[in-house]
Amino acid sequence: MLNWSKRFNIFCFLDTHGYDAPPRRWDWLLGAGAATAAGLDGEDLHTLDRFLAGRRWAFGHLAYELGHRFFPGLPLRPDPLDFPHYYFFEPRIVLAAQNGALTIEAPDPDAVWAAINATALPAGTAATPVPVHARLTREDYLAAIRSLQANIRRGDCYEINFCQEFFAHAAQIDPWAAWTRLSAASPAPFGGFYRLGHRYLLCASPERFLKREGDLLTAQPIKGTARRLPADPVGDAALAQELLQSSKERAENVMIVDLMRNDLSRICRAGSVRVPELFGLYSFPQVHQLISTIEGVLPADTTFPEVLEATFPMGSMTGAPKRRVLELIDRHEGRARGIFSGSIGYFHEGDFDLNVVIRSLMYNEASSYLSYQVGSGITVYSDPAAEWEECLLKAKGMERALGNGVMG
Repeated sequence: MLNWSKRFNIFCFLDTHGYDAPPRRWDWLLGAGAATAAGLDGEDLHTLDRFLAGRRWAFGHLAYELGHRFFPGLPLRPDPLDFPHYYFFEPRIVLAAQNGALTIEAPDPDAVWAAINATALPAGTAATPVPVHARLTREDYLAAIRSLQANIRRGDCYEINFCQEFFAHAAQIDPWAAWTRLSAASPAPFGGFYRLGHRYLLCASPERFLKREGDLLTAQPIKGTARRLPADPVGDAALAQELLQSSKERAENVMIVDLMRNDLSRICRAGSVRVPELFGLYSFPQVHQLISTIEGVLPADTTFPEVLEATFPMGSMTGAPKRRVLELIDRHEGRARGIFSGSIGYFHEGDFDLNVVIRSLMYNEASSYLSYQVGSGITVYSDPAAEWEECLLKAKGMERALGNGVMG
């Protein structure tokens, strides 16, 4: 099916990789070809709202810098990967898997099924290593963390998500082969393979941003990370319990839960916001994570731009208080995040499900620029060296997809 998708200039494949991540409706979805679309590099969300109204399906993305419209005065830096601030398309063809059954929505579903089955599979080849460089040296990264901790001690903020980039110029990769390797190395409940012309996102995200189902709005931020020891079940279980009991990691998680409760309270009915799960322990191939669930009930006439204005960019990728940490992120990172720490997902008959774009490869085929970013939540209690190691741990899936490690 994915090799069949090569004929489309635009498609979005969303895959749960078999994880039970409630609330979940589909096992996977593919929207292929754009019948109509809405995209923007400016700041008008009303166009998107009008586009989404009444459509059965829409797939697409939100870039991190779209959130700057809600915080006037923040600079807009160019994105070298060239993703627009948002883009959503109404697909010509939708394939949906649910409980082992496949549905094809297309003018001629039988022709689509026949074309998929007639698609030849490429011969498997080993990945050609891509020389990838760190934007920051270890020493520069440690200095940035110490500087951010000085901001925290001054009272500017109490938690901030700081990210660093690994990149390659003149990179030549096969996105389909790289996606296969990434999904094998890091299967995740909110994975995605997204093509927008010459731009590609290969996403192995374990995190949901927001899901709307009827009038129920659900957020599931991640804060709290520990490494895995898959060859040592006893040691692996001990690391999981150490994470669950860590006062530092629990404090980071509850800070973001409080931020998301506040965000949802801005748009949900009074008294409806609650936390049905706090410090949920979930395990993925490279890491254990703490995930909490916050939900609230929306008034029936709430629009998608209103939801975004209250919640975007998501608290797990920013920190608190949000405006001040956005300013500090721009100052210390010094570049656009683009689609990273934004979101991809789908709309279906008024409902939507959107992920957080992390653990992802971004690739611009036209400019041959390849990038991935990793980060962590910084508090006054953070150990800068441990945060550096956490970033390298989170990068392992992308390194395996590229067939190489990171160069200094």
